[in-house]
Amino acid sequence: MSKPEKPHLNVVIIGHVDHGKSTTMGHFLYLTGAIDERTIRAYEEEAKKIGKETFKFAWVLDNLKEERERGLTIDLRFLKFETPRFFFTIEGSSILFQQRRENLKQA
Repeated sequence: MSKPEKPHLNVVIIGHVDHGKSTTMGHFLYLTGAIDERTIRAYEEEAKKIGKETFKFAWVLDNLKEERERGLTIDLRFLKFETPRFFFTIEGSSILFQQRRENLKQA
């Protein structure tokens, strides 16, 4: 008998501009082991060079050069990871709160 597939959960963090959505999700991915220590250290070193050392976790989701320079999410980013029980897709988005809420209602 084959093993049943894990349930797939989509995670979208919605909030206002500059409230730490990317930072929160990047830190969450790091704490769950989806992002390794070496990657976070590399982001931290890179961020220090441009005076944004507190952005190391945000850079897990914000990987465009312009996003990193401006400190704002510009593009969509989807990251996938799994736990023993679930398969997750996390969406990093720059869409404003009301816009995203309307998009989710239509889905």
